[in-house]
Amino acid sequence: MERYIQLARPVRLWLRRVDRKTRDADLRIRCRVLLKVAAGESRYAVARALDCAPSTTWRIVARYEQAGEVSLFDGRAHNGTRKLDGQRVAEIEEILTHSPDHYGYPRPTWTLEVLARVIQDKLGVTLSVGYLGKVLRRLGVRRGRPRPVVACPWPKARRQRRLAQLRRLATRCPRGDVVVYADEVDIHLNPKIGTDWMLPGCQRVVVTPGKNEKRYLAGAYDPVHQRLVYVQGDRKATWLFLNLLRALRAAYGWARTIHVILDNYVIHKTALVAQLLRLLGDKIQLHFLPPYCPQANRIERLWQDLHANVTRNHRCPSMVELMRAVHRYLDHRFSRAQYYVAAA
Repeated sequence: MERYIQLARPVRLWLRRVDRKTRDADLRIRCRVLLKVAAGESRYAVARALDCAPSTTWRIVARYEQAGEVSLFDGRAHNGTRKLDGQRVAEIEEILTHSPDHYGYPRPTWTLEVLARVIQDKLGVTLSVGYLGKVLRRLGVRRGRPRPVVACPWPKARRQRRLAQLRRLATRCPRGDVVVYADEVDIHLNPKIGTDWMLPGCQRVVVTPGKNEKRYLAGAYDPVHQRLVYVQGDRKATWLFLNLLRALRAAYGWARTIHVILDNYVIHKTALVAQLLRLLGDKIQLHFLPPYCPQANRIERLWQDLHANVTRNHRCPSMVELMRAVHRYLDHRFSRAQYYVAAA
């Protein structure tokens, strides 16, 4: 048989006041369970009304009968100091900036077990794997694919000095001059495979054409005027870059000088390029980035967006349809996207 608890009037008033003012949802549930049980409702009816398990209502009432009003509050407040404070969390983040082999473990990637052992060795704090996973989620730590990069062979001071010069050129461009970022992008008929949302038990199928075809775009991005000038070709050769320079000359006929920031790809430094630059006079000037510094070329992000919105997991059966989708995306992305058709 269920026993109903007796609450004095001051206790009932206090419980109602706590119920109204607290922001702790658990404390609010405890107050309401006691008030309803004291009003004569069964514990099962209270559980249905408050959308909780019947065992929860039994436990709340039993704890109140044993400990009184103290039972309403979270007992974990008396557990002592927390294992992880702000300094410890910062030290865990510092550990994650290195790989396990830095701490003597013969593996290049982290697991929760290895991380827990390193934290115990270095910080003297013992954490379970389950709790450590919760800590990492609170910190926003995620499992992802590393980004492969090639280190720049230049000394750090020289590289930073060159990048600073190019930033000054872009931000303090003389009146009448234009600064653009140039690069090429590969378009494959075989789709790039990337992550996508799928229903449970289902895997999305992307049909590939079997025989791959390629097209190449050479583009120049003007971030100040939000303008893109690009050309298309079936090979990434010097003539493709020459067509881009001619397209820039036609698109920016009003400009005194067109400054082109670009990487050190071989087609940008051939004798034919130097000959065309001499014929154009000082109209176009090339400014080369340090080797292997693609993050400093602002058109790289545009090509990433192109792959994400068009070529990744695409279903175009032919290169004609795929290139039509590419041009449609660029026209939508830039109100001033200009595609120049030039013969090889």
